[in-house]
Amino acid sequence: MPAPKKNGLQTVWFQNPPVIISTATIVGSKEGQGPLGHTFDKVVEDNYYGEDTWEKAERRMLKEVMQNAIQRANLQPQNIDYLLAGDLLNQIISANFVARDLGIPFLGLYGACSTMYEGLALGAMLIDGGFADYVLVGVSSHNSTAERQYRYPTEQGVQRPLYASWTVTGAAAAVLARQGSGPVITHATIGKVVDLGQSDPMNMGAAMAPAAADTMARHLMDTRRQPAYYDLFITGDLGTYGRELALKLMQQKGYDISDRFSDCGILIYSPEQDAHAGGSGCACAGVVTCGYLIQEIKAGRLKRILGVATGALLSLCSYQQGETIPGIAHAVVIEGR
Repeated sequence: MPAPKKNGLQTVWFQNPPVIISTATIVGSKEGQGPLGHTFDKVVEDNYYGEDTWEKAERRMLKEVMQNAIQRANLQPQNIDYLLAGDLLNQIISANFVARDLGIPFLGLYGACSTMYEGLALGAMLIDGGFADYVLVGVSSHNSTAERQYRYPTEQGVQRPLYASWTVTGAAAAVLARQGSGPVITHATIGKVVDLGQSDPMNMGAAMAPAAADTMARHLMDTRRQPAYYDLFITGDLGTYGRELALKLMQQKGYDISDRFSDCGILIYSPEQDAHAGGSGCACAGVVTCGYLIQEIKAGRLKRILGVATGALLSLCSYQQGETIPGIAHAVVIEGR
């Protein structure tokens, strides 16, 4: 097996694959009504979650899933070596306040909607490199907090175009360990920032699809594997239109993954829920991975997946200054053992 990260490869091979020993999820009412509603640990019917602001509700969700993931691993916060977490809000305030409350050494992450897989990749590196025994990874997003930060006041009720996505309300957490029982992370492919000039903040699928295709193709080239090696390729939140674009870009690169390629943003909502292109947000890949996908792997229905979380690296400042939207995608191989 090749040594991790050499000869210009973007893909890291973990010689001692870290184990996902526990996960936890919580989602909002819309997500709970979707096709995967039964796979989440908790559905919150009140999107204020008993708080006086949406931002505080998001923070509460993130703290709760982190505490639940630690408890399910039969650990205490003091047993966790590092907390890796992020969200969509300015200065990742949800993650920062939760890190304050938990008192765990904290590395704040911002990869937009790719943050969960960025955290899984970095956490696996810390453990495989001998720098940690336990790493807690977590993310959150909330439709109402994200919409009023990036687009329009939620109360304004602006009509969205059909290619727009719906930010997932929820939070997810996972505990990675050097040893234990559960699915393992065997590889991570760190993505490059890709920008093909898309500038519409409503069409994030088009902005992120080139990065997703670049990372998936690079992973296959680095590992010298064919698509059939994986039971499933699943992106974070390209949505319906972004998935179609990513498929075409992969075909141009010589890879046909059409028979095994899905997207968390497509899976989480049904067409009748009027989410338009599908789901997005940090919690999109987070809750689908820590809920549905891990459950499918544990049940043996999936043996090996390539998860590719995507992020649109825009801000209100860059958009108002006429900048385009760079995209990023990080991939992690999760296998059942």
